[in-house]
Amino acid sequence: MRATLSLRHPTASVERRASRPAAVRTLNAKRSLIASLCAALLAGCAGFDMTIPEHKRPETPAKPAFSQQPAVSVSAAETISPEWWKAFNDPYLDSLIARAIAGNFDLKSLAARIGFAKAQITEARAGALPIFDIAAGTNIEKVSSQRTSRTYSLGTQVNWDLDIWGSVEKGVQAQQAEFRATEADWRAGYLRLVSDVSTTYFQVLQFDEQIARQRNALAKNQQILTMFVAMRQNGVIPETQVVRQRAEISRMNKDLLELQRSRDLAENALSTLVGVPAKELRVPTGRLQDTVQLPSVPVGLPAQLLARRPDLVAAEYRVLATYNLIGQAKLAQLPSISLTGRAGSASFALNELLRTFTLGLAPSINLPVLNPGVRARVTTTEAQAQVVEQEYRRTVMAAFEEVENTLVNLDSRRKQKDELERQLDQLKMVSAQVAAQLKEGLVSQLELFETERSLLTAELAVLNQHQLLLADTVTLYKALGGGWPPVVVANEKE
Repeated sequence: MRATLSLRHPTASVERRASRPAAVRTLNAKRSLIASLCAALLAGCAGFDMTIPEHKRPETPAKPAFSQQPAVSVSAAETISPEWWKAFNDPYLDSLIARAIAGNFDLKSLAARIGFAKAQITEARAGALPIFDIAAGTNIEKVSSQRTSRTYSLGTQVNWDLDIWGSVEKGVQAQQAEFRATEADWRAGYLRLVSDVSTTYFQVLQFDEQIARQRNALAKNQQILTMFVAMRQNGVIPETQVVRQRAEISRMNKDLLELQRSRDLAENALSTLVGVPAKELRVPTGRLQDTVQLPSVPVGLPAQLLARRPDLVAAEYRVLATYNLIGQAKLAQLPSISLTGRAGSASFALNELLRTFTLGLAPSINLPVLNPGVRARVTTTEAQAQVVEQEYRRTVMAAFEEVENTLVNLDSRRKQKDELERQLDQLKMVSAQVAAQLKEGLVSQLELFETERSLLTAELAVLNQHQLLLADTVTLYKALGGGWPPVVVANEKE
């Protein structure tokens, strides 16, 4: 329903001056009609829930402490540096991460989303501004037996929907919250990228060390095969033992090829993370246990986790955005006032165009409460808020699980590595004793090779455990927010 009041103010003429009292009576009648409509509308709105929801962090199950909390609790702000990866003390890793931050295309895509979200704020603000249209034209007509006539026109129109209730501003606040959420998405992507670069680099170095040990083991097994061939020629062992050793060498060659394949794939993945084509990045061969140090990471408090993890911050900002959309939908039920102004001129001669001028103003009141779509929008946004709140709670629970799982893994892997290192020390003692016995002629060369094979297996187990500890440490840094400062989620003050 739209009530329109139109005021025309053309150039002065005798006829319009004579009809002015009638125009005044018509104007007063229209004003009375508008006042009556507003009164009826406001009376009808009294039955609606116009409460604008205020943002608050959705309630989640309490998490007072982590199960693996150390005796002295140290806050994440005091322990995790924004450049936490430097705690691994590997300059090449630092350079890889710097290149990835500058060149990774996933991170660039997230940055582009920030720019898009910022542009949407400007678009939302434009809803409160007047719209100007300007037009000029000419009309040429010719009727048979008459000369051609030309008419020139110049006109402008202004449309302005007044944001008297703040509905547009609520939409702006919703877009601002979404903008902050996309910034948090970028920070989450940044953490994910740094974590992926670190763990993939660790895998490359692990494969390098495994390949070196596998080649060493293969050389020793070649020596065993040479001994077996000689023993078979002297009739000491059966042919089947020689064949079995050759089969073992074939298996080890296959494993070596698989390790090299895995190393190439990990390097290709690292190239993509850094932002260069596959095979364009060549990681220098290294030894994981000698190159990368294992730092100790104190645990932050759960309360800090909710304000520090970028994915949780993004989820909470989207809750805030939905609350603002609810407010916008509710305010859209109230009457709105539109102003339409027109001005123009028309003339048969171009030089006479600016001598005649008309001006019109047409304010109108829109009663959206009678539009079922407007009321349905309130229901839709309220239902959407329920979805977003549950998504936030799901993200919080997943974050708690990630931290707990990582702490469990770190604690268990440290203990396992201690046991493996004790086992390795014992096997080294056995290998040294067998080597001494070989010099005395008490054991065969074959027994020494078998002892060294067991030693190699233990060394590989320790290496694998070291890589898992490094990866879990990276995961814990990321899970605790990666050194980002805490964020208070709220509408921005203009």
